[in-house]
Amino acid sequence: MSDQTAGGHDTHAHRTPKAEFYVYFALIFLVAIPLSVLAWGWSVIRHQRLPVHGPLARAWREAGAITPAIFRP
Repeated sequence: MSDQTAGGHDTHAHRTPKAEFYVYFALIFLVAIPLSVLAWGWSVIRHQRLPVHGPLARAWREAGAITPAIFRP
């Protein structure tokens, strides 16, 4: 079996700068807020009760799911 650590190949993945990630997160979050408010309102009308999480929590969760998917190789 060969030693994969020797040979001088850089095995570290390229990392996106954190600032770029946070900019994308903020933009996606801002776009998700109105959509989350609409979905939250529709849920209130349809189920006749308040959802456990509000529209900002829903927008935060969506931005948290979408942003890392953009930066995956």
